[in-house]
Amino acid sequence: MKQARFGRDAGHRQALLRNLVSSVLLEERIQTTDTKAKAVRPLVEQMITLGKRGDLHARRQAAAFLGRPEAVEKLFDNIAPRYTERNGGYTRIIKVGPRRGDAAPVSIIELV
Repeated sequence: MKQARFGRDAGHRQALLRNLVSSVLLEERIQTTDTKAKAVRPLVEQMITLGKRGDLHARRQAAAFLGRPEAVEKLFDNIAPRYTERNGGYTRIIKVGPRRGDAAPVSIIELV
């Protein structure tokens, strides 16, 4: 499947997605465009799966991706234990409507 490019080069796009994933984990709910929400969803789910594993290697993999110690700590200590019984589907995307200014479609992505 083709990934959305967001008009950015690879490094900038990767930084954008990492920051969005960190924000979702720290805030548990963010508002962004539909396309960015759809692109960030599998990455958030992957991080929560790493958190559920809970071993040192998973923690280091999450730390390497997120780059924010507070996000890694919250993921492993607070978020992952909530989903021990759940097999995937940790996020929800709710469409809000067009953004004022440029009419870009806006969504809220949140943890279930």
